[in-house]
Amino acid sequence: MVHLLSKENSIINQFIAELRNVEVQNDRMRFRRNLERIGEIAALEISKKLPYSTKEVTTPLGIAPVMVPSEQPVIGTILRAGLPLHQGLLNYFDHADNAFISAYRKHHKDGSFDISLDYVSSPPLTDRIFILADPMLATGSSIVTTYRAMIERGKPRHTHIVAALGSTQGIEYVKKHMPDSVEIWIGAIDEELTAQSYIVPGLGDAGDLAFGEKE
Repeated sequence: MVHLLSKENSIINQFIAELRNVEVQNDRMRFRRNLERIGEIAALEISKKLPYSTKEVTTPLGIAPVMVPSEQPVIGTILRAGLPLHQGLLNYFDHADNAFISAYRKHHKDGSFDISLDYVSSPPLTDRIFILADPMLATGSSIVTTYRAMIERGKPRHTHIVAALGSTQGIEYVKKHMPDSVEIWIGAIDEELTAQSYIVPGLGDAGDLAFGEKE
């Protein structure tokens, strides 16, 4: 199931517009904050899918029954570009457990690339609700490779993918190679990928724009 967060007009469209805008992108703090805001919006929508139970809360004047989440998710993020998106999710799921994964494209001379994983830190995922965040869902291979590595630590009961921007091809790849129960929450979807597998019109390299260019 794919949830396009910008399908209906809302403030998320402004955040996405600023992420794409080459002039606004010069402000790294604002770029990171807009990714964080998209994470917050996704967290609010995902929270509607969580199981809830009644908790009695003592107020100065009595007892109030309140529906609260009966469990907390595990939030997993692909480093480094995913950190602002992760923070947005964590702002709302502030009791969540956390996982971090270092995944990157290892390019070959023929122009192809593989996804390499250097580092994984995660709590057990068995029967947990798992949220996996990566700002750019281009080919979908990073998400799929990361998910397969993560489920070696236990199979989640349900998985949510969160991305700020993706391609149609990437969405289809994820749908083909991940369980049907996985839900995708994404800010916007573009139709085109370049020969180097970058999204067009996209927004550029999210990691470089958030944290500076790398070697």
